[in-house]
Amino acid sequence: MSHTEADLAQLLHTGPFHLALRTALAVRGLPLQRVQHHLAHRGIRVGVTSLSYWQQGARRPQRPESLKAVRALEEVLQLPGNSLLRLLTEDTAARSEAERPAGRSYRSLVEASGSVEELLAELECPADGGLHTVGHHERVRIGAGRELVGRESQHVVRAHRDGVDRYLAIHHGDPGCDPSRVVVRAVENCRTGRVRWHAGTGVLVAELLFDARLRAGETYLFSYGFEDGTAGASGEYVRGFSFAGGQYVLQVRFDEAALPVRCRRFAQVSAGAPRGGRAELTLSGRHRTVHLVEQGVRPGILGIDWDWS
Repeated sequence: MSHTEADLAQLLHTGPFHLALRTALAVRGLPLQRVQHHLAHRGIRVGVTSLSYWQQGARRPQRPESLKAVRALEEVLQLPGNSLLRLLTEDTAARSEAERPAGRSYRSLVEASGSVEELLAELECPADGGLHTVGHHERVRIGAGRELVGRESQHVVRAHRDGVDRYLAIHHGDPGCDPSRVVVRAVENCRTGRVRWHAGTGVLVAELLFDARLRAGETYLFSYGFEDGTAGASGEYVRGFSFAGGQYVLQVRFDEAALPVRCRRFAQVSAGAPRGGRAELTLSGRHRTVHLVEQGVRPGILGIDWDWS
């Protein structure tokens, strides 16, 4: 992709640092080996690998000698003084803020929050995993015995920091669920990593490894699922959201041998709060499904419940 002086000027104004550096290198037509040579003439020793990591966003110059090299890069690349250093400072501040997004704790969303938090800590998961949801389409299947047979998700996320390469998916089965028998399926653009569960609460956490390491701002689409069928009759499906996100679509499909008499959507502020946002849902005749669509998810709980009689 070709870059212009206008592109460079824009990125020097908006950042991020690594994109501005990469564009400056492209516009000036300087290979990394040549840049290293120019820096060496100024008495600054920086490896080509480090320069490559900086312009990819894989690493950030932070040590005093690295910051000195960035100041020299501004001269080599004929950039305004402090233009790259300013971006480094702003990126760091923005990153610190982005890594602490406002959201709800699992304790306010999930009755089995203690088990969820324990499993997430075991897998060394940060507060939000570095990802924001752009879109999530979830399909739930209820079997002939009224049990939760399984569910599939197609998930689109955006990284808000560099280096994110995994997602932790949580499955909370109905009462009586045996999480040791639940099967995790990595369907598209991911593979299954570590899996942990808590037998007493029916909670399972699965690590889904991406096929790429994301840079801040990049989106990623992946699909996964859980095969359950280990619990008794199901009367609802609930999804908790710790953070605001994009569109969420939930579809519940019933076996023709077990059709509910009534279905409703609902919303909750927290697990202990009363359910509001009630709306009746009509079961489609041919496909035996109901669904809800939320265009802009806010922290809280969404779900569909149903009556068997």
